[in-house]
Parts: sequence; structure tokens; C-alpha cells
Amino acid sequence: MALIAFKRGVRDPDGRLDSLDATSVDPCTWFLVTCDSNNRVQRLSLGRTGISGTISPTLGQLSSLQYLDLMGNKLTGRIPPELARLSNLVALHLMQNELSGPIAPQLTRLWKLQFLNLSNNNLSGRIPTGGSFSRFSSDSFQGNPGLCGAVIRKPC
Repeated sequence: MALIAFKRGVRDPDGRLDSLDATSVDPCTWFLVTCDSNNRVQRLSLGRTGISGTISPTLGQLSSLQYLDLMGNKLTGRIPPELARLSNLVALHLMQNELSGPIAPQLTRLWKLQFLNLSNNNLSGRIPTGGSFSRFSSDSFQGNPGLCGAVIRKPC
């Protein structure tokens, strides 16, 4: 249901999300979705699919998600703090969208996060510090002129 809620919140002019069918009981058969042996969603690969709209907070319900790729689309709005519930997340790729607002400090609690790219958006405010964010360099945040903080050597 989290994936269906996500689909409802975006526009998909090229029909790339057509396989996300609410009548299907198994999301593991959907294109761009990868599951584990227990049929839990582990990977959502929607990079460069031409979607626009907002990122649904319901994605935070995908407790087994390890990889979330939404890069190179036209997504707007804030990064939902509910994504901090993705305790198994290893990679978060949101670069090259039109995301705005602050980066939720809750995201620093994604302890397994190894890859983070939020570059080339319209994010603003202080970059959260500590937790998993201590692993990431300025490359993860470049191209967001409204951001500030120690990691990018720009005072707030």
C-alpha cells in the first residue's frame, strides 16, 4: 500500500509506474521493485523515470527497504522525515530533482546508510550533523545553494 500511495502522489507522463497495480497482491512482480525471499520490498529503482510530484511519507513504511533511487526526476517539496523509519536503508539517491526545504535531522538516525546523494536540488537550511551523516562529504550536498553547515564549509 505504501507504493500505491507513492504512485498516487506523483505524475507519471511516460507510464513508467504502470506496473504498480493496486489489484496485484505481490509488489515483487512490479517493474522497478526488487524484493527479498520473504516478498518484502528491498529496492525501489525509480531514477530517471520522468516522474514529478512529491515523495510520499508512506515510503517510510517499507521497513525492509535498503535502496531508494529517485534521482533525476522532477520531484518537489520536502524530503519526508518519515524516511528515517527505513532502518535498513543503505543507499538514498535523491539528486537532480527539485526538492526544497530543510533536510530532516531525523535522517541522521539511518545508521546503515552508506550512500547519500542529495545534490542538485533546492534544499535549504543547516545540514544536520552526527549519526550516519558524519560519513558523508560535501559531494552529497553540492548544488543546493541554500544549504549551509560545516560539511560544505559554509556558515549558517
